[in-house]
Parts: sequence; structure tokens; C-alpha cells
Amino acid sequence: MSRSTTDRVIAIIAEQAVLDPSDVTLDSTMEDLGIDSLGLVESIFAIEEEFDISVPFNANEPQASDFDISSVAAIIEGIEKLVKEQS
Repeated sequence: MSRSTTDRVIAIIAEQAVLDPSDVTLDSTMEDLGIDSLGLVESIFAIEEEFDISVPFNANEPQASDFDISSVAAIIEGIEKLVKEQS
């Protein structure tokens, strides 16, 4: 995992959770961090903007989305994959 991608994603998620980035671990889930569905959508928008990518995420049906949001690490892996595919 590229460090800068990890740092950038953690910064976005930490901001959304109103936490210090050091409180966000790769194993953290959105639920652990107190991020609700609206917060998740805002995080995804911020990530799309930050990385100039389109995340295949449907807020109405998160389980049906082709994007793993089960943990911070899963989100980072998904973003790195999208950045490669979309660049």
C-alpha cells in the first residue's frame, strides 16, 4: 500500500469522524469510528475528489456496491485499484 494513499484516506475519514488521524487504524470499521451512512457518503465524495476517481458506491444499497467498505484497509485497497484502473 502506498503510504501517501493511506495517509490521505485516513485524513479524510478522520475528518469525517471528527477524530485525530492517529485514532483511525487500518482495522477500523466505519461503525467503529462512529461514521453513519451520511458520513460514509460524504467520505466517498471527498475521496473521489481527492483522488479524481469515481467510486462504484450506491449509498442506497451499500451491500450491492462493488466497493468494499468493511474496513479502512479495504477502502484503501479499493481506492488504489480504482486509481490504477482509471488513470
